[in-house]
Amino acid sequence: MLAIVVFGISALLTLLIQNVARRHAIIDTPNERSSHTIATPRGGGLAIMIAFFGAMSYLLFTAQISPALYSALFATLPIVAVSLLDDIRPQSARIRLAVQLLCSLLALYALGGVTQMNLGIITLEGFWVNLIALLMLLWLSNLFNFLDGIDGYAASETLFVALAATLLFGTVPILYLAAAAAGFLLFNWHRASIFMGDVGSAPIGFIIGVFALNESGNEHFIGWIVLISLFFFDATVTLIRRLRHHETLWKPHKKHMYQRLHQAGFSHSDVVLLLMRYNVVVFLLLWLVDAHYYWVVLLTVSLLFTIILKIVDHKKAFE
Repeated sequence: MLAIVVFGISALLTLLIQNVARRHAIIDTPNERSSHTIATPRGGGLAIMIAFFGAMSYLLFTAQISPALYSALFATLPIVAVSLLDDIRPQSARIRLAVQLLCSLLALYALGGVTQMNLGIITLEGFWVNLIALLMLLWLSNLFNFLDGIDGYAASETLFVALAATLLFGTVPILYLAAAAAGFLLFNWHRASIFMGDVGSAPIGFIIGVFALNESGNEHFIGWIVLISLFFFDATVTLIRRLRHHETLWKPHKKHMYQRLHQAGFSHSDVVLLLMRYNVVVFLLLWLVDAHYYWVVLLTVSLLFTIILKIVDHKKAFE
């Protein structure tokens, strides 16, 4: 029942934010990096955040979420604030990164630190593991932002990861992130009437990272990595390839796999539905395999992604 309420609140707030954004000219204007041709209101991710954090507060009030996890999730709020400001008036990358760093430290403190990462075949242990956790939160916040470039993509990925984590790992609180993303997706599917904006994409990556790190010491942790592998692989491989090409990393580009598929002639909806098929395979593999062997699934999907990447390279070269 709560999920339906969250869905409804998210949808209604998205409509409200859409009208406010139009009235105050909070508009995403197409540029050389855009995959869009029409100026569109942005900031709809705020609806996702309000609906999700409202649900988290209810869960805390009814003792359905631990205070530690609740506090770690609420460490996201400064990212929400600075990202909203960035959607209204662009903020410097240094300010945004500083806020993400602060939030990451607060989240790790709330979780009691991360001193163990279960990777299936090995387990990393020691205080130094917190550094990996810190980098993970920073990277997830930014990669979701990088990959929010076509209608419905980031919201569909959020919906998938949250639903899959609920079904596979029993992580019930993240179900409400799925419900909030679904309410927004009603208006973000191609042709989108509103964009998520940084206020949605950056916090969502961070939130998923917090949920994953909350289970870093058990066998589900590597399953979380598998669930986000579509976005993680695309963002990470693209970054490495741009480094190898000696490109200026902060310069706008359209070289992510999903962007090149769109350039090859696929519509926004076609790209999203095509890449969500990868996620279906990911889910089925995790469903069928015992958690002790999630590392095998990670190796398998790495190979699958490599094959998909080669196909995309053939359709639209990385140049």
